[in-house]
Amino acid sequence: MSFAMTQGVALLGIDGELVSIEADVSKGLPSYQLLGLPDAALNESRDRIRSAIQNSKLIWPQHKITVSLSPAWLPKSGSGFDLPISIAILAASGQIPSTALNGLILIGELSLEGALKPIRGILPMLLAAAKQGTRRAILPVENSDEASLIEDLEILPATNLSQVIGYLSGSCQIAPLQHRDTAELNSNLDFSQVAGQQIAKFGMEVAATGGHHLLMIGPPGTGKTMLAERLPTILPRLSSSQTKQVAAIHSVAGTFDIGYVLEKRPPFIAPHHTTTTVAMVGGGGRTIRPGACSLAHNGVLFIDEAPECGNGILDSLRQPLESGIVEITRAIGSFKFPAQFMLVLAANPCPCGRFSGKGRGCQCTSLQVRRYLSKLSGPLLDRIDLRLKVDTPTRVELADLSPRENSIQIRARVEKARQISADRFTEYSFSLNSQIPSELLRTRFKAQQKAMSALHNLIDREEITARGFHKLLRLCWSIADLREVTIPGIEELEIAISLRSATEIAA
Repeated sequence: MSFAMTQGVALLGIDGELVSIEADVSKGLPSYQLLGLPDAALNESRDRIRSAIQNSKLIWPQHKITVSLSPAWLPKSGSGFDLPISIAILAASGQIPSTALNGLILIGELSLEGALKPIRGILPMLLAAAKQGTRRAILPVENSDEASLIEDLEILPATNLSQVIGYLSGSCQIAPLQHRDTAELNSNLDFSQVAGQQIAKFGMEVAATGGHHLLMIGPPGTGKTMLAERLPTILPRLSSSQTKQVAAIHSVAGTFDIGYVLEKRPPFIAPHHTTTTVAMVGGGGRTIRPGACSLAHNGVLFIDEAPECGNGILDSLRQPLESGIVEITRAIGSFKFPAQFMLVLAANPCPCGRFSGKGRGCQCTSLQVRRYLSKLSGPLLDRIDLRLKVDTPTRVELADLSPRENSIQIRARVEKARQISADRFTEYSFSLNSQIPSELLRTRFKAQQKAMSALHNLIDREEITARGFHKLLRLCWSIADLREVTIPGIEELEIAISLRSATEIAA
């Protein structure tokens, strides 16, 4: 036989596309030609594949070898096509039966001695294959943790090319991988570890209820980072589909960790303030990778020392905050990454950080303070729902050893409030208060008349913008859900205003 076909998967962002690998071995001078928009890593596959086949005690055909990757218009990248190309060549040269390749996809990079090496993005590849009706998949054994999350495929983990050939030839068996169910585990982080900060804790609870973005301002050492790290512990656990989506993004980025997947906990991503725009929103040259805001999808993106970020870093988040999607366009195509996250910013009250209480320890001038805080641009601040002032805990609060409310208790209230909002939005495509469209806030989801009049007065006095008007209304609904109030009124509005104006930054 001189022709054979196998199947692999190409990735575009986090979306997989099945690729047919056709190999033709015909008479002629020994040569190797690879067609179908391969990248540099794929063009280098010839020498890797030849060495792997020869070191697996098989024969590299001394004929004209043509390998075509289709669809031809789809860019293919990475070394994950090594295994399907080698199997296609061996089947085309008659060294293994081609009938065993039906309904099978092959994924993996080959070393020169024939060992199968792990690759990035295995989870979205398998999800795409299962969606297309594929029944079996052979992949590197080191990718087993990710693959164990897929229940719709028979996963066959292999260690080397010889084992794969033995399985396809019927001379050996590969034990299918057992599906791994997610289960909640205990965490070392808990809100009971935070002393004092009752207002900040309540603000966190409101933010978790409605999926609101928040800013914390306070001197160093007051617990801003401590609070942010514990925010995921009061968020509802992810559903199975959300867990797979988060895992797929981290798989593409090469940061997959089976631990957080098993815990079903929303991700917590905290890039350093010296990060770049590409690292924040994603990008790259030949290989496009998701950025921090996509890695935080369905979770929390925390940026400490936010005013210290470089020019344009924070403002690059404005579009993802509105749309929940990051779209990256390069010469090789456009890539979309989901980016629905809760943004948590932390900042000092001044450059030295000691402007707290009476401000006696601060040596900064008023101009320095204004310049420091002005780095948080107005358009960005207008997208922040809550602004919390985090002061140093008092001596009484630090010495208080009485039992504090833990994350499980707070999460129970958050889940109950979220269920109330989900029931209210059954006929709509959204489920969180922070996602209520502006037009519905003025019609279907208005507050009580007294509260609406107060909001309109704030707009007339130019104390809030139109976006701030809608942000306050969404906050009112989250507070009302926590208080189990049917329609938010003036009390909920007063609480929302206090939470949105708790810092010296103008609303």
